[in-house]
Amino acid sequence: MQDQITIVVGAQWGDEGKGKITDFFAENADYVVRFHGGNNAGHTVIVGDEVYQLHIIPSGILNTKALSIIGNGVVVDPQVLLQEIGALKKRNIEPNLKVSQRAHVIMPYHIAMDEALTGHQGSLAAGSTKRGIAPVCADKMYRHGIRVGDLLDPEMFREKLEKAYSFNINILNRVFNFEFTQSFDDIYELYLEYGNQLKEYIVDTELELYQGYKAGKKILYEGAQGMLLDTDHGVYPHTTSTNNVAAYASVGSGLGFNTKARIIGVVKAYVSRVGTSPFPSELANDIGDKIREKGNEYGTTTGRPRRIGWLDLPTVKLSVRTSGLTDIAITKLDILSGLQEIKVCTAYEIEGKKITEIPASLSDFRKAKPIYETFAGWEDYTEEQYEEMVAGGYNTLPENMKKFIEYIEREIDCPANIISLGPKRSQTILR
Repeated sequence: MQDQITIVVGAQWGDEGKGKITDFFAENADYVVRFHGGNNAGHTVIVGDEVYQLHIIPSGILNTKALSIIGNGVVVDPQVLLQEIGALKKRNIEPNLKVSQRAHVIMPYHIAMDEALTGHQGSLAAGSTKRGIAPVCADKMYRHGIRVGDLLDPEMFREKLEKAYSFNINILNRVFNFEFTQSFDDIYELYLEYGNQLKEYIVDTELELYQGYKAGKKILYEGAQGMLLDTDHGVYPHTTSTNNVAAYASVGSGLGFNTKARIIGVVKAYVSRVGTSPFPSELANDIGDKIREKGNEYGTTTGRPRRIGWLDLPTVKLSVRTSGLTDIAITKLDILSGLQEIKVCTAYEIEGKKITEIPASLSDFRKAKPIYETFAGWEDYTEEQYEEMVAGGYNTLPENMKKFIEYIEREIDCPANIISLGPKRSQTILR
């Protein structure tokens, strides 16, 4: 029986396979909720032979019996949202979707500001996707942001846009000498039209969720990005602009639940990273290249090649601690097949000292050298052989793979109850 509240979060840098795990649990959910981030996140879901790439719509959208919700903590680019809705409809999927009136809207000047800021930040930049995420979050805190519900209220929208447009254009032009040519009137008319097209989806999702929760409905929260990109607890400033910890599910959805939640941290069997930051276990060699190609490690949103590294347990322990993980899902074990040996970073050496937790200091993290534990690999099994293992359950896995999994469990003090042996929904073992 699935818990009433289940939260799926990334336990590394993102791209761990949260889309697949969310889709797997969405089969038994009544609501699937995105609670943070924006279209800078990309989730790939494979059902049978069909591949779906989603950026802002929850991965649970393929379960049309569940109501998918874009919560107030998400920042929404209405153009991207409409494109995704249209793409689903072309594939004969009518999105069962609602969008919070309180979610903030990404405007064209936010995207321009993102580009200007990235150049300004230099070596401290996060490797932004340049989707406008940081600037829209800044406007939200400046208190002149525009919310999705404002697009349905022409007078309020004009009043807010006058202030926000003037503020951002002045910074772009006078601080960054960045030419922005899109006029106030063009943006105003365009975004009113976006609001008109999205009108059927825009509701008070916070009230909808509360009523469902009180009625005992099952709610599945889908995280975007990963723990190390959390604004407060990640490798700041090489982070995203919203919180990724599981506790943000309440803030980003407007539902204060007092039921004990199942909190699943998704952990890839190795590590990948899109963007700039220190990366102690990075594999800038042939092994990293091989894993990248075999695992198709290219950004769903940007197409950028991901940096590859061995599994880093101090980062996973950070996620266990800050998100209160009840269990982990280990993904992409199949990608490591065929390697003679597999390494796991268990600690760092920083100025001659062994450190078993990720340091808060960016200066220290830049100095971190990985301390590895080495494991024997397993055979390069075929997809059919992995499917037989799924059918047979955990005990049919190769002994070396089980040793690898059980070592991770012991080191992070959290059980690995979900084992993924491929990208498809069906390629999953529950222990």
